[in-house]
Amino acid sequence: MKMSMGPVGRHLLGLAVAGLTLATGGAAFAELGQPAAWEWTLQQSASPVMDNIVWFHNFLFVLITLITLFVLALLVIVVVKFNASANPVPSRTTHNTLIEVAWTLVPVLILVGISVPSFRLLFLELDVPKADLTIKATGKQWYWSYAYPDNGKFEFDSLMAQDKQPRLLGVDNEMVVPVNKVVRVQVTGADVIHAFALPAFGVKIDAIPGRLNETWFKATKTGMFYGQCSELCGKDHAFMPIAIRVVNDQEFASWVETAKKKFATNPANSYASAGAAAQ
Repeated sequence: MKMSMGPVGRHLLGLAVAGLTLATGGAAFAELGQPAAWEWTLQQSASPVMDNIVWFHNFLFVLITLITLFVLALLVIVVVKFNASANPVPSRTTHNTLIEVAWTLVPVLILVGISVPSFRLLFLELDVPKADLTIKATGKQWYWSYAYPDNGKFEFDSLMAQDKQPRLLGVDNEMVVPVNKVVRVQVTGADVIHAFALPAFGVKIDAIPGRLNETWFKATKTGMFYGQCSELCGKDHAFMPIAIRVVNDQEFASWVETAKKKFATNPANSYASAGAAAQ
């Protein structure tokens, strides 16, 4: 006997195939250091902090899925077993000590179980280890300025470049850091509140005028990594990307020597000139 599939069956089959494709291919859409089309997972991790964020995210996803399925099962049992037709004479029970203790104690234990890795992650993010390199990032309307006080005291502006890819993320001057080194980032704002955010490194911190906030990252992979200002800071908020190029030690040392000469010749970008003008 030949079976035919109606329109409803074809739609259900299509949805099932689409869901299976997303479930199995979601990780493939994720790109290193930048967003990708049809991406629904977190960006690939490139730092120890982001590794922990990804683990915590997956842990919570599994936990809330189990809780949702458990509550759904309870609702189904109640609907089937305790409806009017199955129980024409309703029970007069008003209290059950065991159930009341359980539904109070179990959620408390779940929250305690969540709090332990949560506090551990917060401590990892906020406790800046001994830094190999310090960079000061200043948010301005609407671009970023980066100062390297440990490497010859030079400073430069980083503006979005119209002719670079990826679109709306490429800049004229990238922040350059060495791989596998602890980078301390001191963040502030020159005019309004901005936010320094880089998903692949698990970094997101406000840049507030008159205040110096501090965060850190340790890039474990070389390549280009992109972020954006994550605070509504004005009409060109969407056009002040963050671009960080991670290189090996030799390439970083070479870049520092080049940057000293390149940015020292421009008084507007010179960290030393800016300091002298302030005095």
